Amino acid sequence: MAVFGSSSLRDLFDESYTPLIGHPPWTHHLDYYLATDGSYRTDDGGLGAIVETRDGREVTRLARVDSSPDNNVSEYRALHFGLDVLAARVPPTSTVGILVDHEQLAINVNTLALGDLDENGDSSIGIPDGAKHHWRGIQARLSTIEEVRAVSIDGASNPAHSLANDPRSYNHLASRPDRCVLSRYDRTAASDSIPPPSRARRSSTE
Repeated sequence: MAVFGSSSLRDLFDESYTPLIGHPPWTHHLDYYLATDGSYRTDDGGLGAIVETRDGREVTRLARVDSSPDNNVSEYRALHFGLDVLAARVPPTSTVGILVDHEQLAINVNTLALGDLDENGDSSIGIPDGAKHHWRGIQARLSTIEEVRAVSIDGASNPAHSLANDPRSYNHLASRPDRCVLSRYDRTAASDSIPPPSRARRSSTE
């Protein structure tokens, strides 16, 4: 569930900046959208994840108490957590849009999506030392997704922020049964003839 008054994850994805990747029309025709956030505190941080279908139906939202060495690592841990949640609830042939409020993480996901890896299979963009294990887990999960794109959103707009910021208040979510909500979107019937609006980053003077 997004913050009251906010758009669906797809709407937020469509309006956001996609690092490294142009704006192909099929970007607007993904099956599922995943928003994650990590909250860093020395004693009681948290992870949050929300999954929705393309038409805004909620698949799940979950929160977990967590401890990370710093905020950068918490964002990687949150995406790793969110992708584990996603993998348990959507078909393996799905296409997925990822929303994070950590631009470098979005860059790394899109670098991986573009296949820009070195001979060791690592992203050409550096990964925080404390997050390398989680990056390996992220890579493993992303390899099972048919198509993935990541956008960088403002932290204040991240619907997963409240989950990560106060995970104990959302303990009840863990008791809900797992379910798979199938996307109603038929990619085979989609037309790519009309390109969507550009998400290229522009200055306020343009």
